[in-house]
Amino acid sequence: MTRKGKEVVISTSLNHNGAEDEEEEGGFDHSKINGRPFSPFPSFSSRNASSKYDFVKVKVWLGENADHCYVLSRFLLSRMLTVTKIPNHVAIKIALELKKLLIDNSLLDVSQSDLEANLFKLMERRGYGEEYINHYKMMTRFHYQRVPLVILVCGTACVGKSTIATQLAQRLNLPNVLQTDMVYELLRTSTDAPLTSTPVWAREFSSSEELITEFCRECRIVRKGLAGDLKKAMKDGKPIIIEGIHLDPSIYLMDEENKLPAKMPEKSETNTVSVSLDDDPARQLENNSVSENNTENSNCTTGYLTSEEGKSVNLVNKVVDSQESIDKAGSISDSKGETIRDLEGDRKTSVSLKSGPEPIIIPIVLKMAEFDHKALLEEWISTRSFSDKCSAEDKDRSITNLKIIQDYLCSFKSQGLTVANISATTFPQTLDWLHGYLLQSIEQGISSVSSENGRQPAQN
Repeated sequence: MTRKGKEVVISTSLNHNGAEDEEEEGGFDHSKINGRPFSPFPSFSSRNASSKYDFVKVKVWLGENADHCYVLSRFLLSRMLTVTKIPNHVAIKIALELKKLLIDNSLLDVSQSDLEANLFKLMERRGYGEEYINHYKMMTRFHYQRVPLVILVCGTACVGKSTIATQLAQRLNLPNVLQTDMVYELLRTSTDAPLTSTPVWAREFSSSEELITEFCRECRIVRKGLAGDLKKAMKDGKPIIIEGIHLDPSIYLMDEENKLPAKMPEKSETNTVSVSLDDDPARQLENNSVSENNTENSNCTTGYLTSEEGKSVNLVNKVVDSQESIDKAGSISDSKGETIRDLEGDRKTSVSLKSGPEPIIIPIVLKMAEFDHKALLEEWISTRSFSDKCSAEDKDRSITNLKIIQDYLCSFKSQGLTVANISATTFPQTLDWLHGYLLQSIEQGISSVSSENGRQPAQN
């Protein structure tokens, strides 16, 4: 290697067979340290996988005047690389190679631009070129602008919401994952919220409209319980993932004008890694372009329920009428006597809780093939504590109710939401597609923020 300014020209050496000399996973060719066998990096990420280069600090200076700095962390850098869809074990190698490169060339004080220039060279050397570099730059810009991000993972029981949310949080390096089931239980046991121990899908209703009306009511209560976390996320510009059955996407997508926000991702064929429509995983993914739809309906009313035979039943008017009959004077009192008022006015207190950049809201609805889903539901319902004496009739009613709720959630596809089919055989491909879809959506969101910021000075 040779130095050129503060960038390093990377050269490769050839072994006696003429092949490129690959280093060990740790980035340097030491089979033993202190007389003991040493394997610096296993196939999974570990902060305990140390290197001799970790004992040397490299300061990275920020700003035009280089008046701020931070200490380079291999762990954080490798996490940032995994966000770009670089495999975890490769990201670990690249991070160590970069630090080795800087230390061996005595670059212990380096600017952010020089650091990135050397990083991008190492990425290209390993075959992760322009697409991955653009993802890295985009995510760096996203964190710098502190644009709030809300990812909603919706669906009924046993469709993989928790698994998908956890996996996406790990891939995108997002620390905050909230579960609506926990919020529901906390509100039910610690406050005077009108919630019951028996879940909505296990109760008996006279019609589908009544079921969906009650489901939407409970979703709004849970939304009130999430208000504090959402407000903090909006204020601090931090990303958050919310997963659970008590997620009605319309509550989070309605702004003050009662229309879908422009920041909801649009369908695009560029700058994203997605599954082709001809591939098997893509048959499991249904993604439509966004359409802005002005509505006068309440938060729980959007679209239609579609039966297996393809017949659509419009529930909008019936649900609206029954929602208007709910007592608006009801309030939720917590154990300290504080109240959360006006559940019906939730449309006025949507996710737009700060005057800064509008949040990027990415709703995803998960579903599963009916046969597989029914088999999982039957096993799951039989293990629930409330159904110790659950009869076959009660079990069938619960499965039917869950199907109605699932159809309601999937009806948001007509408004541009992504509906993803989950299958054990194509789960890795589906997860990879969703990862690329989220990167695409974030890029569209921060592009809109940049455009708005560019227009403001011109208007002034």
